[in-house]
Amino acid sequence: MPSNNTHRRSIHRWKRAGMAFSAATALFVGAAYAATANATNVDSSTSATESSTSTESATAVSDVVTAANAFLATLDDDQQAEVLLDFTEENATAWSNLPCGSTCRPGIQLGSLTDEQLTAAKAVLKAATGTGTGTGYDQISQILAADDVLGETASGYSSDIYFLAFLGTPSTDGTWQVHFGGHHLAVNLTYKDGEAEGISPFFIGVEPTSWTDDDGTTYAPLSGMRDGLLDMLGSLSTTELSEAKLSATYSDVLVGPGEDGDFPETKEGLAVGELTDDQQELVLNAIAPWVEVADDTTAASVLSTYKSELDETYISYSGGTDLDSTSDYVRIDGPGVWIEFVCQNGLVYQNQIHYHTIFRDHNTDYGGEFTF
Repeated sequence: MPSNNTHRRSIHRWKRAGMAFSAATALFVGAAYAATANATNVDSSTSATESSTSTESATAVSDVVTAANAFLATLDDDQQAEVLLDFTEENATAWSNLPCGSTCRPGIQLGSLTDEQLTAAKAVLKAATGTGTGTGYDQISQILAADDVLGETASGYSSDIYFLAFLGTPSTDGTWQVHFGGHHLAVNLTYKDGEAEGISPFFIGVEPTSWTDDDGTTYAPLSGMRDGLLDMLGSLSTTELSEAKLSATYSDVLVGPGEDGDFPETKEGLAVGELTDDQQELVLNAIAPWVEVADDTTAASVLSTYKSELDETYISYSGGTDLDSTSDYVRIDGPGVWIEFVCQNGLVYQNQIHYHTIFRDHNTDYGGEFTF
């Protein structure tokens, strides 16, 4: 079993490689959401907004490409060969929620990188993902930290055992993917012709669900996701809860790793179109933390699409609605969005629960490049 000192060094390496976020991106998100709210006003201002959004999206992708090339420049030829892989279905779908290292996922291991290389790898992830507190890059960092916490109790867990690959060549005019993950994390961000074409599948889980570090800071990486679902369910009447209740019991997510395209043929539960405007807003708020794995510009655009599809979206649950017991389960299923959240027994901390969750899109998983 690795020593506690080994895992403390992993945490220190990850923190030491950090860089500050830009506040300008957060300001753009507010503007993007405002534009979304006025999307039904089709006039010259709409065209201007669309043009602005397209420009911002292209800039965001350009930033990812720049960071990717800077990371590659820190690597030798053998390391580049580990990172630069073909964008094939086999490579794209090679991800898992298990602590199975490189046996179930491609790419270069973070633990093999120098501090300079790790800093450059982190810069790619920062450019590609959201800037919000508790979402995007911040949430990803907390999931890696959770594995360091696990590693102090059991072997096989560490922030070093995560893998980064570029499937296809990073560019603003081709098709390629940032493919990153490890235990309890799979990030798949697909780009095509300078646009983010797909931001899923995104698997995320955590054990322990919360912890306090030596500095007294408490972390709970999935609390925002859980709280949004609790608010959504808490807004439902007794009759609506009855309609949303599923007959099946779920011990894990249904459309997880290796289950690409295996969505249920029929949507189940309560139609969001039957809910009040306030309740529909809570559904959209519940979706947001998953979408915010992507850069802020892309996240705002995808969330706008999901907002336009709310009338055809269904919410459902199984077990209890407190999301604090084994087999408590929630699903959001729309024309595009698919989200599952489930409580499981702890594996390392067996007296606790831990969370698994998946975000997919019926149409744009892996950028829509494959047919399942």
